[in-house]
Amino acid sequence: MSKEMLLVGSKAKAALKEHDVNVGGDALDGLNEILHQAIEQAAKRASQNGRKTVRSHDFIC
Repeated sequence: MSKEMLLVGSKAKAALKEHDVNVGGDALDGLNEILHQAIEQAAKRASQNGRKTVRSHDFIC
């Protein structure tokens, strides 16, 4: 089951094409999965630190 798309596909494709690469049909699905994982990890990190607010440093691995 695929997760809800959280990114703007046209903008992500344009950003990739700026690097002179083609974009495969499954590329955005893979990027979307990474985004979902980053959100989950950031929320967990904030919670572990006793916060309900996710901050920019929660996304840093």
